[in-house]
Amino acid sequence: QVQLVESGGGLVQAGGSLRLSCAASGRTFSSGVMGWFRQAPGKEREVVATMAWSGSMTYESPSVKGRFTISRDNAKNTVYLQMNIMKPEDTAVYYCAAAMAYSPRVDFKRGGNYDYWGQGTQVTVSS
Repeated sequence: QVQLVESGGGLVQAGGSLRLSCAASGRTFSSGVMGWFRQAPGKEREVVATMAWSGSMTYESPSVKGRFTISRDNAKNTVYLQMNIMKPEDTAVYYCAAAMAYSPRVDFKRGGNYDYWGQGTQVTVSS
């Protein structure tokens, strides 16, 4: 059984930074994909960033590109989302997700292509 545990959420002022962590356990992720998604109240879930464990694919959504960075520590089975220059519109529950295999034919910007999800962590950016 795979478990994903997010941490690092909280309250930050606009312009500030937070780093989210997603620790994966239950198996070693060597060929899959990890993604960060978020869902704000009254809005649909949206992709924030994705990364193949191999490093062959990285994606950051236009709304966060240049401000957020996804990274991984293979030895710790952990994925990070460094969030800088945060804006009130970044306020949401952030979820990490894991797909067990990477394929260039699969659109990993879609949440339906992931196999496991974390419980989510709240991020609130005050103006």
